[in-house]
Amino acid sequence: MLFRNLNSKERLCNGTLLSITGLHEDFTIAKIVLECNRGDVVLLPRIELTPSDVNLPFVLKRRQFPLIPAYAMTINKSQGKTFDHVGIYHDEPIFSHEQIYVALLRFRNPNHVKIYTKTS
Repeated sequence: MLFRNLNSKERLCNGTLLSITGLHEDFTIAKIVLECNRGDVVLLPRIELTPSDVNLPFVLKRRQFPLIPAYAMTINKSQGKTFDHVGIYHDEPIFSHEQIYVALLRFRNPNHVKIYTKTS
């Protein structure tokens, strides 16, 4: 999943789910898994990142791919996406009715949904 907005016209935004198909030193080849551009192949460059903590006694810069593994995501991140299989794990009370509404609209087939809650 992308964790930075790269190109809003191409729908390469924070939260876009991708499947990595090639990894090179300076770029990654990926296929968009969800969203409007599903199936599109994109090249993702390494980007320069600097921490937002300005209290460091030195300047820290690093170049990395703007990707994080997305085996799980928050309910808010899932908004606007649809999945073939969904597992909802919630061990705390739902924040609002809208949050559970969003969570329960993320799947295509109700037979492919698992909901896990903390029993008391």
